[in-house]
Amino acid sequence: MAINLKGRSLLTLLDFTTEEIRYLIDTAHDLKSKKRSGIRSNMLEGKNIVLLFDKCSTRTRCAFELSALEEGAHVTFLESKDSQMGKKESLEDTARVLGRFYDGIEYRGYKQEIVESLAKYSGVPVWNGLTDVDHPTQILADLLTIQEHVNKPLKKVKIVFVGDIRNNMSYAWMKGCAKMGMHFVAYGPKELINELDKNTLNQVYEVANYSGARIEFSDNINSLKDADVIYTDVWASMGEEAQIPYKVKILAPYKVTMDLLKSTGNKDVIFMHCLPAFHDFETKLAKEQMELGYDIREVTDEVFRSRHSVVFDEAENRLHTIKAVMVTTL
Repeated sequence: MAINLKGRSLLTLLDFTTEEIRYLIDTAHDLKSKKRSGIRSNMLEGKNIVLLFDKCSTRTRCAFELSALEEGAHVTFLESKDSQMGKKESLEDTARVLGRFYDGIEYRGYKQEIVESLAKYSGVPVWNGLTDVDHPTQILADLLTIQEHVNKPLKKVKIVFVGDIRNNMSYAWMKGCAKMGMHFVAYGPKELINELDKNTLNQVYEVANYSGARIEFSDNINSLKDADVIYTDVWASMGEEAQIPYKVKILAPYKVTMDLLKSTGNKDVIFMHCLPAFHDFETKLAKEQMELGYDIREVTDEVFRSRHSVVFDEAENRLHTIKAVMVTTL
C-alpha cells in the first residue's frame, strides 16, 4: 500500500500506523545512504521552516537546520526570548501568523499542548522536537540505530529503559515500542513506577493490545535478562536541577554499569542514550554536584566508551530521521 504523509504533523508516534513509522525509518535509511554516497537532492527547495525553541539543544537544532539546508530549505531559528508567543501574543495568533509565513514549524519545549495547538491553528506540518511527555524524533533515530546494530526484527527486540522511568524519553519509548510491537521494560524505583501517568499508560496498553507489544515495569534486576538494548537518560532533566539530591538518592542503584550490562546475559547487548550524558566529570554541572556530594552520572565512563555503546551512531541518526520527517511531510 502506498504511503503519503504530505501535510501531516509529527506530534507523537501514537498518531502514526506501524507501516507509516517503518516508512519514515526506511526513508531515513535511504537518505543516509545517499548522503554517504555523495548524492545530493533539493527535495525541500523553496520551502521555509521555522524552529521554535523554549529548551536549548545541540542535536535537535543541528539536525533540523542541517537537514533543511541540505535539501534546499531556508530556516529561521527563534528562541523564546525572540518571540512574543504566549507573552504579548496568544499561541493561537502566533500559530496562524507563522502558518502564513512558513511551510513547516518545529517546536521544542515543555507542554505537549503547545505543539498540539501549533498544529491545530497553523495549517502547516508541525514537528515535535521534544516536550515534557514525548520525544518522537528521538525514537525514530533510535529505531533506525537498533535496526543497524541488532540482528533481528524490531518485533523481536527487547529494550530496557533504566533509571528515571517517568521522564519524557521513557514515555516516548513506551509509545514507540507499543506501535512497533516490541518488548519494553521500564526498570526503576517502585516509587517512580507508582508515579507514571495513568492516561499515557492507558494509551500505550490500548495500542499494545493490537500490536502484540509487551509493556512492563519492574524494580527487579532480573527483568533485564535477554535485553537487546539498555537505554538510559539523565536523572534530572532541564529545569529539574533542584531535584538532584532526591534523584541521586533513589536512582544511584540504577546507574548503568558493566555489571548491569552483564546481568542481561547478552554479550552483544547495546547501550543507547539520547545525549547529553553524564558519564564523567568533564562537565560543569557534574563537577559542581560532585563537590556538593552528589554523583549524577547515570552511566559509567567504562560503559559509555565500550564496544556496547552506539550513542554516536544514534546521535548521527537524528539528522537522517529528522530529514526523513521533513521530506515526507512537506
